[in-house]
Amino acid sequence: MLIDAHAHMDYEQFEKDLDKVITSAEENNFVAIISNGTGPASNRKVLELSKKYNIIKPALGIYPIEALEMSDEEIDEEIEFIKKSNPLAIGEVGIDYYHTDVKEKQKINFIKFIKLSKELNIPIIVHSRNAEEDVVQILEEEGAKKVLMHCFSSGKKELAERIEKNGWYFSIPATIVRNKTFKKLVKRISMDRILTETDAPFLSPFKEKRNEPSFIKETIKKIAEIKQLTEKEVEDQIYSNYKRLFSNE
Repeated sequence: MLIDAHAHMDYEQFEKDLDKVITSAEENNFVAIISNGTGPASNRKVLELSKKYNIIKPALGIYPIEALEMSDEEIDEEIEFIKKSNPLAIGEVGIDYYHTDVKEKQKINFIKFIKLSKELNIPIIVHSRNAEEDVVQILEEEGAKKVLMHCFSSGKKELAERIEKNGWYFSIPATIVRNKTFKKLVKRISMDRILTETDAPFLSPFKEKRNEPSFIKETIKKIAEIKQLTEKEVEDQIYSNYKRLFSNE
């Protein structure tokens, strides 16, 4: 049973053939595709898709760069909407220093979503591009418990160890097939801290090809190779991790 813990099924790249993509995922034994909202319009579309397709589970949030374009009042209004929408998780949220050098405003916004995830007792799916150390520190200071580090690309062993010690999880993208950082990460962390993701339509394991959930199979193969396990053992453990993190207890 396969899991895509982070995708964007509401994006325009899927407008023409989403039914086909979902059918392919179902045929490949998927039980969940967690589609992450990136702002008000995206959140509403994700909710619509989750009602149409049982396999799509909604994570609602505001992408950190988009949040910078919103007023505090607009962000607070969207948080109230999220509270009423019964999402599986909060996401995609976090901090991004790759696209901007604005720091304090991003930290303030991120803390709002950490508090929201704690209030709703659901996981938070975290974007941390070029901001991994700040993100981990803030999560620790805020006492976050249910955390999924999406596409965590810091090569620092100490940070990975802190995340694992905190009982948080990493979602590994399909680009692991050619990315040394993700290969090293998988090698050093425990199997019970790993989930799989695509970030579809981005980060395809195949050059010049749109990513989609069914490509998770490539991630499973690579993790099995690195961990010297069978693909079935990897699938079973990741499904167990998914149930543990996303059960609302």
